[in-house]
Amino acid sequence: MRFMIGYDQSFFAPILQFHQRTKSPFMVNPYPYFSPDLSKRLNYALFKPNSGVYDKYTRKTYTNMFDALMDSTYTAMKALGYGNVEIAIGETGWPTQGDASSPFASMENAISYNGHVVKEIVSGKGTPLLPNRTFETYMFALFNENQKPGPLVEKYWGMINPDFTPIYDVGVLRNGQLTPTPATPAPSSKNFCVPKLDVSNAQLQSNLDYACGQGGIDCTPIQPGGACYEPNTLRSHAAFAMNSYYRTKGQIYFSCDFAGTGQITTLEPSYGDCRYL
Repeated sequence: MRFMIGYDQSFFAPILQFHQRTKSPFMVNPYPYFSPDLSKRLNYALFKPNSGVYDKYTRKTYTNMFDALMDSTYTAMKALGYGNVEIAIGETGWPTQGDASSPFASMENAISYNGHVVKEIVSGKGTPLLPNRTFETYMFALFNENQKPGPLVEKYWGMINPDFTPIYDVGVLRNGQLTPTPATPAPSSKNFCVPKLDVSNAQLQSNLDYACGQGGIDCTPIQPGGACYEPNTLRSHAAFAMNSYYRTKGQIYFSCDFAGTGQITTLEPSYGDCRYL
């Protein structure tokens, strides 16, 4: 345990510090399928009825392993001082078939696990320690990979066959078919990113410096003589920079996070010749 704590501090803390500084999410891969002693905890892993697991430290009872894995990740991040870093799910999933060495890889189990994960993410209910949260999530995998090397089970994590025929549907198909749709909706010109009312001057300055520096946006409009220089206030300049960054990055939710200090609004903050579009 002492070794792991030291390892967390020396290895993960700098990584989390980077995500905090760049206001980017820390991606994790929760995989109940790879849990030790899965035969004893299969219902717990698959969101099926079970007696639950009580955690004496959080005083929460968990009825599925997915929530427990997410909350344990958050707890570790918080212990290192980075509880404000967003968490995204880089991949999670369950295989539909395998060989004798993978007895829990089945269609029924894949539908149960992936179906419940999709419902939980879409509902936005979050986890016991992170309620009312929607995590950006990538399911592994969209396609079966019939030419992938390695154990047989590695070929069967997909929801769709290589010939584009559906294997099963847990809410990601349209009318049971694979229908091409845009990955993200077209940006709306009516959404804007502005600072929350209670944001400190130090955080406003940090947001301004990031957007105009590493963020790579054009901040000449808030320079002396620019259309958005007046009013010459930190909040006004930060608002312009934050919104420019948000729109440049495709108006994705996380692009307006700014360590929890940004908010999306439909009220256009443009004024005079200063345009926020």
